[in-house]
Amino acid sequence: MKAPNLVWCTDFTYIRLSNGNMRYNCAVMDLYDRSVVSSLNSEHINTELAKAAVEKAIEGEKPGKGLILHSDQGSQYSSWEFVDYCKKRGIRQSMSKAGRPYDNAPMERFYNTFKNELIYPNSFSSAESLDEAVRRYVYVWYNHVRPHSYNGWKTPFEARYRT
Repeated sequence: MKAPNLVWCTDFTYIRLSNGNMRYNCAVMDLYDRSVVSSLNSEHINTELAKAAVEKAIEGEKPGKGLILHSDQGSQYSSWEFVDYCKKRGIRQSMSKAGRPYDNAPMERFYNTFKNELIYPNSFSSAESLDEAVRRYVYVWYNHVRPHSYNGWKTPFEARYRT
């Protein structure tokens, strides 16, 4: 990618609390530097969560028109409501074909790292404790402290602002 906020990708993952309740995370990643520009948890995996995560990214990053958003073909992203949301904001959707998730591979890689470094080694008894841990992990550790091979072992923050 030539600059930030030209191509993003997004996906969902499942997280089980220690009481057995499920939570769902929707994150948005900028493919320029692999920074996570939005991450939200919810008790529902739905179009509203997808829209809220993208909206949070838009508010924080303020991309120009023509932003490309890669996702899978999940019902949350292919719903009329989400497609219309993207059109109204000038976002061009790009969905991987079924069984060919290559466009979204960086998102899958992020979730593998996220689960191995945060979710699996810890137990979360409440949605609030999970939300706080995810916030710290994504916006502090992952974006500002953890080096990434894609960025030549710079953190996403260093690659974004100090190149």
